[in-house]
Amino acid sequence: MSEPCISETPLLSSLAAPGDIARLSGEDQERLAAEIRRTIVATVARTGGHLSASLGVVELTMALLSAFDPRRDKIVWDVGHQTYAYKLLTGRLERFHTLRQLDGVCGFPSRAESPYDHFGVGHSSTSISAALGMAHARDLAAAAKGEKDGSHVIAVIGDGSMTAGLAYEGLNQAGAAGRRLIVILNDNELSISRNVGALSFFLSRSLSAPWIRRTKREVEEWLSSIPRIGSDITSWVKKGQHSLKGFFTPGMLFEAFRFNYMGPVDGHDMKALTKALDVAKQVDKPVLVHVMTVKGKGYAPAEQNPVRYHGVGRFAPETGLTEKATDAASVPTYTDVFGKTAVELAEKDPRVVAITAAMPEGTGLAAFAERFPERFVDVGICEQHAVTFAAGLAAQGFRPLVAVYSTFLQRSYDQIVHDVCLQNLPVVFCIDRAGLVGEDGATHQGVFDIAYLRHVPGMTILAPKDEAELRAALVTAVNHGGPVAIRYPRGAGVGADRTGEASPLPPGRMECLRESDSGVAVLAAGPVALAAKAAADSLAATDGKSAAVYNVRWIKPLPEDDILGMARSCSALLLAEEATLAGGFSSAVLELLSDHGLFPGLAVKRMGLPDKFVEHGSAAALRSRYGLDIEGIINGLRNCFPIPEKQGTGVKTTQKTPTGSRSRRK
Repeated sequence: MSEPCISETPLLSSLAAPGDIARLSGEDQERLAAEIRRTIVATVARTGGHLSASLGVVELTMALLSAFDPRRDKIVWDVGHQTYAYKLLTGRLERFHTLRQLDGVCGFPSRAESPYDHFGVGHSSTSISAALGMAHARDLAAAAKGEKDGSHVIAVIGDGSMTAGLAYEGLNQAGAAGRRLIVILNDNELSISRNVGALSFFLSRSLSAPWIRRTKREVEEWLSSIPRIGSDITSWVKKGQHSLKGFFTPGMLFEAFRFNYMGPVDGHDMKALTKALDVAKQVDKPVLVHVMTVKGKGYAPAEQNPVRYHGVGRFAPETGLTEKATDAASVPTYTDVFGKTAVELAEKDPRVVAITAAMPEGTGLAAFAERFPERFVDVGICEQHAVTFAAGLAAQGFRPLVAVYSTFLQRSYDQIVHDVCLQNLPVVFCIDRAGLVGEDGATHQGVFDIAYLRHVPGMTILAPKDEAELRAALVTAVNHGGPVAIRYPRGAGVGADRTGEASPLPPGRMECLRESDSGVAVLAAGPVALAAKAAADSLAATDGKSAAVYNVRWIKPLPEDDILGMARSCSALLLAEEATLAGGFSSAVLELLSDHGLFPGLAVKRMGLPDKFVEHGSAAALRSRYGLDIEGIINGLRNCFPIPEKQGTGVKTTQKTPTGSRSRRK
């Protein structure tokens, strides 16, 4: 990927430190904002990324770096996909062309990447709690030295993050503690999709509408017109806790949390922003600055459709048209298949309800929402609430489908355990983006869901290998009668036949994808089973070494009889999964084999993701790095040959395979 041309960003390239912004003239600040936007658009057009959110906070970022010293003052961003301008202005311009690429600049704040990134965040609504912790630490450290630390801690919360309960837990404690803390509410009326819920209405920019300002003025004039008493009332209303500001802005909410409220402020007016921040710096208690911004500001396609350009793949910057994958033009994504199947299920079964947490488009439920508006619920960025809400529906006989990305489902772990599984309620967790997600990096890789769901009693986990099995898994789950999790990956399917009516998966049975009597077998979960079959076919063609391949489908409960029968006829077994090996699918198989005394005597190799947070990079590059692509599995299989001698006695040499055929050890 080519590096950016410095001559195209003369002002941006000339800044030696973030504080240099404050010394620019108003005209140069406007030019700088334009350069930043051009750089973001040009880079994201090549790498993909979160475009509209970062475009909307350019002036806000500049104002923050003008008013504060990020070497001393702590700026906490929430959510982190708003930080592209911040990265450009804090020393990462020269490497910005590597955004979201393997070993390149991270798409989210990363403490490991820069001293200016004071807190890492990829999920939402964490900034106020984290910033309050930093403010408390500042005050404790200063008190221990007998000094007063004048540095500031600033939480920048926006893009829907104020819809989640954690934000209000932070506000609640911060207001009670009374510590110096600045919260910037970046209000663009959006998260990923349109914000939902009563709070979004309360924070609506309609509060800045002309009729509100006119009514406020008329009330003040009317009160002032009343002789003697009227002037006293006007003065009291203006000065008292029940000020007109409280009646006509969201300030009444934040002042109830004991925050000083300022705003709304135009988030694209540098003078107004700088003035507001300078005032906020002088307040010796919690203060909230309400900033109004336009998501996608400065790039017409993103302004007109900020939802589409929230997270976007490669596109032509001149037109905004996204690139299409030529080899998958006619193949739907797993997300699309889920969405269409959900509609089909709802048409047949009035108990089916679909729930999402602020991502109707991202989870494929937009068509469901249009077709069944009364049976579709977007709860906002509130995964905990989504799960317990679904439990309530299930307790009354409905079949809720909770569509959520694997990484975000983690936020609702307690609710899964206590509100769903403990009561054995038929909630279906439709886990999108399971496995390696790619460029969004460590905060978004969907690699932990098997590990944190497998040990919960009553949970059933299904891992379809392709889009046809995804349809079958959904039919299975809706008719199961207890909690079921279905994990499926990001991106296009493999073109599996989806015609005809989907049938439930055979209970407790895995599928043989490739037969062999060599004594070497691969047992794989999810789409990696297809890569394993391709690897085994290639190895047979090139090396003449044959291995059987099985698609497990059922991660919990495991198809125990099938696995044990296969293992007794094998000398070498390769276990493959696109998830963390710590507590994952392969751990479950090892437990099963150990419990039935099949060690020693069976050589087992595990292939999956190590006990670490997986970095950002394309999914293909990451699979290659961690040996989960076809070539990596071929190498893993080669290590299974020559076939080890079977140890022990009483081992059957002929077993029925899961598909009913017979395999023999030679």
